[in-house]
Amino acid sequence: MIKYKLLCRNCDLSFDSWFSSSKEYEKLKKKNFLSCHHCLSKDVEKNLMAPKMINASSTHLSDRESLRFSKIDKKIKEYQKFIRKNFDYVGENFSFEARSIHYDNKKRKRGIYGIASQQEIKELKDEGIKTETIPWIDDKKN
Repeated sequence: MIKYKLLCRNCDLSFDSWFSSSKEYEKLKKKNFLSCHHCLSKDVEKNLMAPKMINASSTHLSDRESLRFSKIDKKIKEYQKFIRKNFDYVGENFSFEARSIHYDNKKRKRGIYGIASQQEIKELKDEGIKTETIPWIDDKKN
């Protein structure tokens, strides 16, 4: 397998793609099978790539990234703790509960959280029901 960085000459998008060999890339290019996934242009070429070198500084970079992700992970867990403490979990009934709270004036306005598909969230927003999507980490310690 070989990975190439490709460049769309139409929209200047740079993206990576894997090929079984350099010959396979050439064959696909010749048959005009390569296209940009953003603008669908067939004007895609190999771009210059630098090999990834492993040294002390690159290891140090990954340590910094690891620390950054650790901080993000901690912040998400704090949000989750707050949500669990202050909102009612409605599970897979999120869409139904959100609509019943929104449309039933007699029902107590309360914060809820649960599970909904992207399509259900889109439909809720189209109806004027405010929703937010947050990343959720399943963690036994949280």
